[in-house]
Parts: sequence; C-alpha cells; structure tokens
Amino acid sequence: MVKTMNLLLDMKTIFITLVCGNFFTVFLISAYWQQHKHNKTLNTFFAAKCIQAIAWLFLTIRGGIPDIFSISLANSLLFVGLSLEIASVLLLLQVFSKRVKKFYIYLTLINLIGFHIIILFYNLENVRIAFASIGSAIVIILPTYKLLFQQSSTPLKKVLGTLYFLILFSLIFRGISALNDQAMGLFTPSITQSLSFLSLYLSMILGNIGFILLLKERADEELIKLSKYDDLTNALNRRSFIEQSKQYLIHYQKIQKPVSLLLFDLDHFKQINDQHGHEVGDRVLKDIASHIFQQMTQDGLFGRYGGDEFAILLPNTDENQSSIFAEKMLNSKKVYTLEEMSVEYSLSIGVITVVPTENISMESLYVICDKALYDSKNAGRNKVSRRYYETLEAIG
Repeated sequence: MVKTMNLLLDMKTIFITLVCGNFFTVFLISAYWQQHKHNKTLNTFFAAKCIQAIAWLFLTIRGGIPDIFSISLANSLLFVGLSLEIASVLLLLQVFSKRVKKFYIYLTLINLIGFHIIILFYNLENVRIAFASIGSAIVIILPTYKLLFQQSSTPLKKVLGTLYFLILFSLIFRGISALNDQAMGLFTPSITQSLSFLSLYLSMILGNIGFILLLKERADEELIKLSKYDDLTNALNRRSFIEQSKQYLIHYQKIQKPVSLLLFDLDHFKQINDQHGHEVGDRVLKDIASHIFQQMTQDGLFGRYGGDEFAILLPNTDENQSSIFAEKMLNSKKVYTLEEMSVEYSLSIGVITVVPTENISMESLYVICDKALYDSKNAGRNKVSRRYYETLEAIG
C-alpha cells in the first residue's frame, strides 16, 4: 500500500512540475515579449505556454473540480496549446504555409471532436489516454521531420528535433500501452506512466530552452543577412560581393580557369525617379534583380554596388559565354508594370574576362569593367561593351 501511494505521489509531483515549468516559462518569456510584441512566432509560443500551463493545472487538481474542467476543458486546452507550440516552431523554420496552417487547424478540430465523442459514447479513461497520446503524436510528426532533415538544419535544430522524436516515441508507446491496459488512468502508478511524463517534463524544459535558442539563432541569421545582403533587392551588398569575389579569384587562379565580371546600371534611372517617384524607382530595381536572379548560374555572384549599379561575377565563364549571358540580359523583357502604368527601362553593360593571376585584383577588374560600362553609355546606351585586362596601364 505504501509503495502504491509513493508512486501516486510521484505522478502528482510530475504534474505539479509540469505546471510550474510552464508558468515559469511564461514568466521568463513575458519579460522578453515586452520588447517584441509584434513577433508573431514569439506571440504564438507565448500563447501556447499560457494555455498549456492552465491545462496542466486543471489536470493536476482533477477530483477537486468538476470533470468538465479537469477532463473536457483541460484536454481541449492541451490539444490547442500543443498545436500552437508546433505552429511557432514551424514559423521559426519558415515552413508554416497557408496549406500547413489549414492542415493543423483541421487536425486540432479532429482531435477535439474525436476526444469528446469518446467522452460521450465510450468514456473509458484508457481509451481517452490512448486517443490523446496518438493524436498528440501526429501533431508533432512534421516539426520532428523538418528539424532533423531540413536542408538548412543546424546542430541546434537537430538536437531539438531529437527531443521531439523522443516525445513522439513516448506518446505512441503510452497510447499503445493504454489500449492494452483497461485499468490505466491518469494517476495510475506504472512504469509506463512515470517514464512517459518524466520524458515529457524533461522535454518541456529542454524544449523551451531549445526554442529560445532557436529564436536567437534565427535573429543572428537575420543580422548576418542584413550585413551581407541589400535589403531592397536581396543581392549581395558591395562589401560582401567584393569579399566573395576575391575568394573566387584565389580559387580560379589555382585551377587556371576564366572568370567574367559584368557591371551594369539602369539607363536614365534619375528620369524614372523624377517622373514616377522613388517608390516606383525602387520597384524597378527589384524587378531588375528578380530577372537577374532567374538567369544566374548556381555558383555565380550577384551584388548591388549602390544606387542603380550592379555587378555579376561568373566563375568558369569565358568571353563567349559571358557575352551570351550579357546579350541575354540586354534582350530580356524590360518593362515594369504597376497597375495601369508601365515603365520601360534599358541596361548598359560592361564586361571583362580574365584567367586570374597574382597581379589581378578585384579592384583593378572593377576599374576596367567600369570603363567598359561607360563605353556602352557613350555608344548610345542599351549596349554591351568589353574591355581587356591588358588595357589597365593605358586606362591610367
């Protein structure tokens, strides 16, 4: 008898720790949330933890409150809270599309309706436990897979994915055990119950920490992106383009393969800004960038040098190939349509192709290519001009 009471006390203790853990998480996140109230991901996770904390509180005091609160409402809140937590993880992973959102809404509704059908027509506790466990397991399959196997998965994501896999495994194991044990109840002392809730508690603690670290990792990635990319066109900014281009020159010097640099800008861009406004001018630049991205090779570099001037570095590309690429840029559709207004634009392009040597620097290539760009403008614009590295001394 004493042994049974001890096990029962342990189960109650685990439930209390789940309540405290969720409330503690809510307390910590609320301090961070005050300065990030418009962060959709954080808001979703915060709401999930608030709902889960209330749900576990109702479950813990079962017997002291009506069953409608400790069974129906508590489990409903757990289903909703879990779905919101998973939604926040999928938002972090940038895979929470409209289709995925709709799927989780329907899945949550199915879990809620199915659970209450059991309450109404087959109200056995072990059946409720089995349904809740399997239903919850299905909810976390997608984030588990994405965290472990997404192409951009980091070590932190893999650790968090492993935690979700452990939760998934314990939920399925608990669900199967409940179906095979008609005497199983929420507070029934058993190794299966103890291990399931213990793993849930540990996963809650580590999962909460992991989510915050994942949120920090995402913020760091965004800062890195801001430092490397132009926020208007998503092209590399000037500094990043030059740094990466220098690495290309070093590599292709070793293997003695050609690289081609293209500089281009928008003809009469000032007139577009003056006539249509800077907002339209910005949209035209974004339109140009989107067309260039579609034409870029996988290992090519595309950067914005500033204003309407852009640069492209094409590795392992000879004169003929770079000329074809430039002509393709020149001949592509260059009309930006905004509502009933169309803005036509053209490009002037300068090109240089070299097999890198120790004496060839990115700065010298830019100087020559810039001269080629002005050759195009002086020839009437909307043209491609080429210069050669040997002309550097003549350029001055």
